[in-house]
Parts: sequence; structure tokens; C-alpha cells
Amino acid sequence: MRVALFTLSCLLASQPLMAQNSQEDVDAKAARLEAQMTDAERIGLLSGIMPISFPGFEVKVPEGVPATAGYVPGIARLNIPPQLSTDASLGIANPAQLRKGDVATAMPSGLLLASSFDPALAERIGATVGAEARAKGFNILLGGGMNLARDPRNGRNFEYLGEDPLLAGTLVGHAIRGTQSQGVVSTIKHFALNGQETLRHTADSVIGESAMRESELLGFQIGIEIGRPGAVMCAYNLVNGDKACGNDYLLNHVLKDEWNYKGWVMSDWGAVDDVSYIKSGLDQQMGYQLDKQHWFGQPLADLMAKGDIPKSRISDAVRRILRSLFTVGIAAPYNPQPIDYKAHAQVALDAARGGIVLLKNDGILPLAAKARTILVVGGNADFGVLSGGGSSQVTPSRGAPRIIEQGDGPMALFSRQLYMPGSPLKALSEALPDAKIRFQNGYSPEVAAAYAAKADLVIVFATKWEGEGMDSGSLTLPQGQDRLITALAEANPNLVVVLETGNPVTMPWLDKAKAVVQAWYPGQEGGQAIADVLTGKVNPSGRLPITYPASIDQYPRVALPGLGLPDRTPVKVAYDEGADVGYRGFAKAGKTPLFAFGHGLSYTRFYHGPLSARAGASVRLRFTVRNGGDRAGADVPQLYLVDRNGEKLQRLVGFQKVVLVPGESRTLTLDVDNRLLADWKDGGWSIAGGRYSFVLSESAAKFGKSVIVRVPAKTWKE
Repeated sequence: MRVALFTLSCLLASQPLMAQNSQEDVDAKAARLEAQMTDAERIGLLSGIMPISFPGFEVKVPEGVPATAGYVPGIARLNIPPQLSTDASLGIANPAQLRKGDVATAMPSGLLLASSFDPALAERIGATVGAEARAKGFNILLGGGMNLARDPRNGRNFEYLGEDPLLAGTLVGHAIRGTQSQGVVSTIKHFALNGQETLRHTADSVIGESAMRESELLGFQIGIEIGRPGAVMCAYNLVNGDKACGNDYLLNHVLKDEWNYKGWVMSDWGAVDDVSYIKSGLDQQMGYQLDKQHWFGQPLADLMAKGDIPKSRISDAVRRILRSLFTVGIAAPYNPQPIDYKAHAQVALDAARGGIVLLKNDGILPLAAKARTILVVGGNADFGVLSGGGSSQVTPSRGAPRIIEQGDGPMALFSRQLYMPGSPLKALSEALPDAKIRFQNGYSPEVAAAYAAKADLVIVFATKWEGEGMDSGSLTLPQGQDRLITALAEANPNLVVVLETGNPVTMPWLDKAKAVVQAWYPGQEGGQAIADVLTGKVNPSGRLPITYPASIDQYPRVALPGLGLPDRTPVKVAYDEGADVGYRGFAKAGKTPLFAFGHGLSYTRFYHGPLSARAGASVRLRFTVRNGGDRAGADVPQLYLVDRNGEKLQRLVGFQKVVLVPGESRTLTLDVDNRLLADWKDGGWSIAGGRYSFVLSESAAKFGKSVIVRVPAKTWKE
């Protein structure tokens, strides 16, 4: 019997979706159905549970509802389906494996995707994850994480997309577009300035309006414009004194009024402290059993009945939800379908290959055939690759993971270290059949060094686990791995270091290593992708989306605000760097990082032709890229604004990933978003007329010649 597989290709072939084929406008349909509801039905759509009951947070789960992130009942008499939410951007999560036997394609981390600088890849990943969500019966994906990396110790940086608003906003927008093309609503999150996990419920992000507009809010704005997400998830933290989910400035003034956002605002799970948040722009309380009270249940109904909350506000919230569901084509519950995991694994492999970054190479890579004996050390490389912890963790489709349990209580799930099966050691052995490859776990540096001294070459895998709900105390590799790497380097100068981390790390051994590869958390196909890069089957093309500091002393906050204080202790996090996040701040202060934003090496050589600029409605930049080496490869030319009427600054204003065969050239033309040239002043954007200098660069620290163009003055409101 022939079985029809639910694949990404068949879904894409079915476009446009039913909502786009419908003759009835989605706004009219939402208004028509909302008008037929009872008040109880309206209120019922404005909150949902996490359909998992655990000690201290018990909840009655309706029969037939799977263990997942969120559930909101539908209205059967009006054919409004239930809302079934699932985590997250990196694949479909199965919390604590409560859905027995249910697996999913585990994609690489957000930082690895960001390292690809590839919007098309982001959209492909988003579509694949969206397809699996739909095939499992879910219609809302809690994806779209893009908080800017203001601190390299943030435990959730691995989920996000780096430190630059143009890069993060562009990639998250394309990922959302991919997800929603599959008939699944995607969120964008966490709005806004969720810059650390330490005391995330009570940390107050303090920042000026202009700085916020020119950095994090600009990233969200770009992402919303490109992806048009059905929902915005507000954050746990406070912003300038008000909780993000009850922040009138963010939710009403900026998001709904100025940006004219048509979707709905949902809370993060356990982020609602009061029913008044409905007035501040919050439309839906999710995971309400994690809050002190079911605020958007009876308390909201009582206030509406008394007239303290206008019925029109309730209607508006309901219509926003319905509009988003109808826009992507959700008209009925999705029935589970088979999934082509083999095809989706190829997407995960392509993603991992596209984002691995070659940080250093003294000619030792790609691995030469003459290396007859190779020692592989550490990192559980005999089993697989590390993943990040928390709600984004995925149970991989390629086999049972190795799980190291840590802690207990409700947060124990977030504290698990999970290794994806797919051994880099095995993949290397298959790729180099004539080499003798041995493995040492690295527990004893002395033993590993003794074996290293007898090998032609040593590859050490260094790992650092990061996870939701906690930050890293430092940038140091944990558990004595720096000592291990140093011992290996002293025993054998032919040392390659592969990093599986969720953030930058310091490298006291850098001058002793011949090569360093940043593999991030590379997903379920990461072991194969790492081997492909090391052996040269794949030419590395990743570029750093986050600055690697020489030490934490180069960052604005050396001490992590609130670290070690009791849970829920109020703490102010002053973002005094303003809009100068990451490389922008390094440039302004004249600091030299260990590795710059945008840095990444290749096995071939690329040459950039002259840069030309023309100012019109926007600045248009034009240049040529040529592959002057003997291997096909992908380059990521980057364009920066570096001078504005004598003011020294640094802003990424354009980038493009381009694949070239040896000898091939390509001319590229990019138009600069005017907001990247402007400042936020007096409630709007303002470009000061005058001389603007741009450079074509390999990274934020390696510039070509500048070109100057005269830009006319311009001001505008949102």
C-alpha cells in the first residue's frame, strides 16, 4: 500500500494556502465570527493552559490534548479550532518526552543559523519546522526568538540570532515567513530587551528610547515587516520600570499604534502579574497556571461586566487572534500525518554545514590524507553533539539522545544536558578510512596528552552547555577543558579545536592551536557536518554573528546583574551602551576583540572589487565578488557605515551570501534601509544630510577602501 508522506515539498507545492484562496477578507471573517460570540466565549479565547500538570502547578488537562506548551479551547459551534502551541524555533519540542516515542528533526542553534548569514536557509528551516508542527497537529509555533546578544553570558543566546538588528531581524523574518507558509502561526519573541536569564522575571532593562529604537526594537520591526508573524510574545522582564507584558509604551504605543501590527500579543508562560495588562496591550495570558492567578479568566470577565474594561477592547483582542489564524489558513484542527524525517534531516545537515565557522587555520585544515594516526579527544564525540537546554530542546529523529540529568523540581527539565546522536568520531572514521583514529574521553589531561604525543594529529572537542533560566558565570570553558587543551597542544603541535558552545568563550590556548572551528550546537546532523568541514567535503562559510571578546572586561557589564541573588529579587540592568551593542560598542571604544563580528575563514580566497555608492530614495551600494581560489565556496561580503559627517561609528547596513565556483565573479547591488543611516529623534527617524562613508568588509574589523556619498537630509514618522 502506498503511504503519502507529509513533506515540506508537498506543502510548498500546495501554496497559496486556503486563507489566500478565500473570497472573504480575514478581517471581515474575524469580525463576523466575533460578533456571534457570547461574552464567555470571547473570554475563553484570551487565556490558555500549559497542558502538563506537575507539582505546584496542577491543571486539569482536557481528554485528548497532548503534552505540549499551550492549549486554548476552540468554539465548535462557530468552527473555530483549538489553539495548540508547541516550542520552538529549533524543532518541535516534546517536554520531558511525555509524548512517548514522539521525535522531531532537531535543527542547529539560532547562533549557528545566524552564522550562515543566509535568509534563504532561515526560511527553509522555518518551513521545515512549521511542516512538522502541522503534521503533529499543532497550529502555533512559539518560535521567532531574536533578542539581541547584549551579554555573551546570556543562557539563551544560543536560541537567538546574534547582536546586530539588521542580521537578526532579517533572519527571524524569513524563518517566520517559512513557518507560516505551512499554515502554522509563528510568534516573534521575547518583546523586548530580554537580555539575560538571571532574575528574568524581575530584571528591569533600563535604556533610553533612541537607543532602544536603533537596536532591539529595530530588529523586531524588521522581523515583523518581513515575516508578518501572527503573534508577538512579550517577555518576562521589565523595561524601564514596567513589565514587558504590561508595558503600554511597547505594546500599545510602538507595536500596535506606530507599527500598525495586526496580530495578537501573547504572554510568555508565567509572565502576567495583573488583569490590567489587557489595557496595556496584552491580548492573551498563556500558561496561566504558572501565574499567581488566572487573570484573563473570571477577573477579566468581572471587570468587563462592570464596564471597567470596555467590551470593545475584548472584541479587539479576539479579532486579532482570529485574524492571525485565518491569515495562515487555519480553519479546522490539523490531523496528524506521517513525516518524511529523512528529507527533513537533509535540511538540518545543510543548515549545520552552512553555519559552522572556521575561526583559525594555520594550514592544517582541511585534514590531509597523510595524517595516518588521529586522536579525537573529549566532548562525547564518540556519541554525538551537545544541544542547548530549556524549552527549545528537541528529541531528535535520528535516535535516542544521551541525557545527563541535573537538578530537580519544575526547572529540572531546563537543566538537562542532551547530546544528539550522530558521532563526529564515526563520521571522521568513515570519511578517512585509511587513517587510524582513536578516541580518548579527556577525563585525564595527562592520559590524553600521552596518547596525543604518539598521533600525527589531534582533534579535541570542547563543550560548554548553556540553557534557559540560567546564565553562564564566565566565558571560560568549564570542567578544566582549557587545561586539557593546553596539555594536548604541548604534547602535539598539530592540534585542531572544535567548539560546541552556546556563546563565545575565552581561548588562553589560542596561539598553541593550529585551527579552531566554532560548531555551536549543530543539531542532530551536526556530527556529520563537523566531519564534512574538517575533511574539506564542505568549504566552511559561516561568519560570527556575535563578537568574541578577549575577556569579559571588554563588555559594559563585567559583573552579571543579580547573579547569585534569591529568585524574584528586583535588579536594574542598565544598558548604558545604548544602541552600540557588540561590535558597535567595540568600534566606538577602540577595543580589539579576540574575533570580530562577521569573521570567518574559508578554504578558498575571495576578492572584493571596488565599491560604488549612489544616493537616491536610499543609498545603493554596488560591488563585485570573485572566487580567486581553487575550491568552490560561499562568501559573505558585509557593508558597514563607518563615518557620518565626521562622526565615527559602525553599523552593518548590508550583507549577502554568495556561492561561487573557482574563477567566478558576481556583481551585487544592495539598497540600504534608511533607518540604518538615521537616528531616532523627537518621535521619528532623522537622517542628517551630508557626507556618509561606507566600506566593503570581510568582518567588522577587516575593511576595504571606503566610498563617500552625499546623502540628503530626511525625517519621517512611523
